[in-house]
Amino acid sequence: MRLPWYTVGLQHLKSYNYLPTECEQMQVICDRISRVYSSGLEELVQKFLEMLGKLNRAYLTGLEEKVLSVLESEIRV
Repeated sequence: MRLPWYTVGLQHLKSYNYLPTECEQMQVICDRISRVYSSGLEELVQKFLEMLGKLNRAYLTGLEEKVLSVLESEIRV
């Protein structure tokens, strides 16, 4: 199961003034989260992935990266 997609009007979007490279980095993170996320995961893991998806920065901390990598290897993405 993938995270739901919603359509939002431009007038409701907040600009974070990301650089193009930051947008690309955020897309990579989003793609990784989407590949791992499923309804069959434990609730804590789902919540962790949901919170990663809500971050307002274009990078993961070292610990966040490690945890996401472990999830990817456990789920065999």
